[in-house]
Amino acid sequence: VLLFEALREALIEEMKEDPTVCVFGEDVGHYGGSYKVTKGLAEMFGDLRVLDTPIAENSFTGMGVGAAMKGLRPVVEGMNMGFLLLAYNQISNNCGMLHYTSGGQFKIPIVIRGPGGVGRQLGAEHSQRLESYFQSIPGLQMVACSTPYNAKGLMKAAIRSENPVVLFEHVLLYNLKEKIPDEEYVLCLEEAEMVRPGEHVTILTYSRMRYHVMQAAKTLVNKGYDPEVIDIRSLKPFDLHTIGNSIKKTHRVLIVEECMRTGGIGASLRSAIIDNFWDYLDAPIMCLSSQDVPTPYAAPLEDATVVQPAQIVAAVEQICQ
Repeated sequence: VLLFEALREALIEEMKEDPTVCVFGEDVGHYGGSYKVTKGLAEMFGDLRVLDTPIAENSFTGMGVGAAMKGLRPVVEGMNMGFLLLAYNQISNNCGMLHYTSGGQFKIPIVIRGPGGVGRQLGAEHSQRLESYFQSIPGLQMVACSTPYNAKGLMKAAIRSENPVVLFEHVLLYNLKEKIPDEEYVLCLEEAEMVRPGEHVTILTYSRMRYHVMQAAKTLVNKGYDPEVIDIRSLKPFDLHTIGNSIKKTHRVLIVEECMRTGGIGASLRSAIIDNFWDYLDAPIMCLSSQDVPTPYAAPLEDATVVQPAQIVAAVEQICQ
């Protein structure tokens, strides 16, 4: 199953199981979504449950919040994550806060999802990584899928959650292929995934960078290193139990992200590790992040802004000296 098909399977299963689940967004209906995650859903469930909206992100995200307040479970697709900046007010002031500001009278079980990250020459405005923008919003959960297996399990969990959840999908991962179980499964929204056990250094990563890290891990093993790789998956809150157990074993940490360096997920994660596991560290925490520049269109320059496997190898060698 391809990753976009796994997301589609999750939507279909949840929409069959629960009539309150609905989908809003640009071209999600008869066109099937810009990356075909909602292909065929309009024919299965009708135009009222799979609603093609105008190009007005603030309007249809606000409509999704209102629908959630009234008992529906909307899944709002941003055709590109960068477009959801137009709905930042709805996501921040409404999604994140209404449960609190209503004194618990309203729950907001909404999923906001869509493609983001640095693609292949999509230009600055279509190469946004919004994790850093949304992480400071109180009341919002954030998860990032990286495989067809966890994409389906996280999507199902997000739809069933009583909290507003932002599900980050990477534009370059939609065509990843993997066998997934035929039987139903749902993952925990707050758990990291142990990708590769090791002894020498803990590498924390998520989304597309998981694959750059695993590429680097092959080189590191050949050089005699034994890295432990964890896909943090839950960007808010962090799974400090899994992360902490790894640090207590390896005593060294490298964070690899595609998010920007300033105010990114890596900065928050480094702060959490220092607060909770300082006594277990034998070396400074290193963080490899994207350059703090708009993503260039030119392919060589685009590659230069994003962490590459060779940089990960060099960083591990430096930490383990």
